[in-house]
Amino acid sequence: MKFQDLDLSKKYTYADYVTWTFDEMVELIRGKVFKMSPAPNLYHQKISSNLHGLIFHYLYGKPCQVFHAPFDVILPLPPKRKKDNEIDTVVQPDICVVCDSSKLEMRGCLGAPDWIIEILSPGTSRKDLKEKFEIYEHAGVQEYWVVHPHEQTLLIYRLNNKGYYIGDPRPYVAGDTAKIGIFDDFDLPMEDVFRDVLLQ
Repeated sequence: MKFQDLDLSKKYTYADYVTWTFDEMVELIRGKVFKMSPAPNLYHQKISSNLHGLIFHYLYGKPCQVFHAPFDVILPLPPKRKKDNEIDTVVQPDICVVCDSSKLEMRGCLGAPDWIIEILSPGTSRKDLKEKFEIYEHAGVQEYWVVHPHEQTLLIYRLNNKGYYIGDPRPYVAGDTAKIGIFDDFDLPMEDVFRDVLLQ
């Protein structure tokens, strides 16, 4: 099957997703197919590498694990739906941290990671700020970070019993240090997040 053979007006499930062999990378959000952007640009890649390296170093020897795209996060919504033909959401976050190893399988992560980071690209801003925000909140992702590469800013959303909230309503910018809510002893200076990202 080729990507152009998909009926984009139709809703699909994870059972369909695992049969697709076309080259294009896609995500499935509530049954709707979203084609992912072309290969991330240099800024996106540098920020992703910086974050992954910093988080990996912190987590080394600890039970939580960090993963970067491409890595399938399979989100049963609601969580009790475990069969492939009942699951209609599969995403590939730029970075995710999983602390419950029982969620990990060869196909990816089945269930909500504890922490997800999305790095915005021009073609993904609406998806990351609306569709993914809503599914991550609904799935129970405890912490959701949205990084704006060109503005070099960061928004942090944390989950409480009413949904996502912003502890500090202003974005984190150069000179700030972001506190990770799911870890008591881990902070990230913005200079480290955006290291070697020189805007032109």
